[in-house]
Amino acid sequence: MARRSAKVNVAILGLGTVGSGVYEILSRHKEALILKTGRELNVKAVLVKDMAKKRTIDVDRALLTDDFSVIAQDPDINIVAEVMGGVEPAKSYILEAIKQGKSVVTANKELMSNFGQEVLKGAEANGVDLFFEASVGGGIPIIQPLKESLAGNKILKVMGIVNGTTNYILTKMSEEGLPFAEVLKEAQRLGYAERDPAADIEGDDAAAKIAILASIAFNSRVTFSQVYREGISKITPIDITYAREIGYVIKLVALAKEEEGELDVRVHPLMIPQEHPLASVKDAYNAIFLEGDAVGEVMFFGAGAGSLPTASAVIGDIIEAARNLGTGRSGLLGCTCYDNKRVKEIGETKSSYYLLLEAVDRPGVLAKIAKAFGDSNVSIASVIQKGPRGKTAELMFITHEVKERDLKQALEVIGKLEVVDTVRNVIRVEAKEGA
Repeated sequence: MARRSAKVNVAILGLGTVGSGVYEILSRHKEALILKTGRELNVKAVLVKDMAKKRTIDVDRALLTDDFSVIAQDPDINIVAEVMGGVEPAKSYILEAIKQGKSVVTANKELMSNFGQEVLKGAEANGVDLFFEASVGGGIPIIQPLKESLAGNKILKVMGIVNGTTNYILTKMSEEGLPFAEVLKEAQRLGYAERDPAADIEGDDAAAKIAILASIAFNSRVTFSQVYREGISKITPIDITYAREIGYVIKLVALAKEEEGELDVRVHPLMIPQEHPLASVKDAYNAIFLEGDAVGEVMFFGAGAGSLPTASAVIGDIIEAARNLGTGRSGLLGCTCYDNKRVKEIGETKSSYYLLLEAVDRPGVLAKIAKAFGDSNVSIASVIQKGPRGKTAELMFITHEVKERDLKQALEVIGKLEVVDTVRNVIRVEAKEGA
């Protein structure tokens, strides 16, 4: 039989979607967790906003409190699991728990992408653990692998589909040919999208996650405000069809890479080659693809959100913190952002681009557009004229790799040409291998 030692008492801050999952797993797997850790993980308190609220799970009401100080000042509580979300009061609660010598596990991407350095330094100063696996990929393990299993690598690039809502929407648009607004309504009805979906569809959720991943992958602090973000609301079924015709799919991608000692970190729609591993990630699933100089290409795939998948990652961190308490190793794996690399402005970044223009259908038009591109150092890889639309025609361009600022300069000129009716869309393109 496994050795049983003193209990490890856990307090859960929040009993919403994730908090309920954490409580359920700790209760359901109590004996199995003893065998895995050699210690009994015991829920001693649960912080809630409304003590009178009717709960969807069967929870011992004697554990509930709406007063965090009860938890902070209880010397028997060893680990605090914060699953409330938002910056405040979560940040204050975490810092107080750390000050009181308690290890902390959090799923809070907003907090970690803005104030990760502060809370990690606090944990290091007090010799306790601060783990945050669930803040990025839900049930997908990625932070610990980056910090430990892949620590011997120089990470070259991290690319991720890290928002299930947008991936679900783009999958349905691709498979059923439906417009964005219609699929968004369906996603809201099915619970894949919030009533106010802005954080998902405009890229904020993914930006917080890639800020955290970039900080760990490149050992340099990247905050949410430094991440360029662009959402999916301008993507149309026509763009998806044209992408498919040339061998691509469109995904909302969070991207981070290092170039000559500087970081390029952004979130935006991206045309990915159909043979790329991320191209096959559908519906609400998430995946994180990375390249290391030693390991090569690796991809982590799974459920990126939801009660039990996210709770799974929280429980994994609780187990790790409990093991460290038993061996006196708490606080050893702290902040790894020892460097200070500059994050590029979006205008400095380079990419290939898909451009869809509607222009007058007559001789000489293409030459005028090509000249505007050339004057701004934008090189065209291919151009396809689609069917005429009355007196106009659609022109689809794919550029070679070009600086963002040069492309924008060209589009300012092109948008003013009398022969161009409208610039319908601009989407970045991930180059095909060997192209």
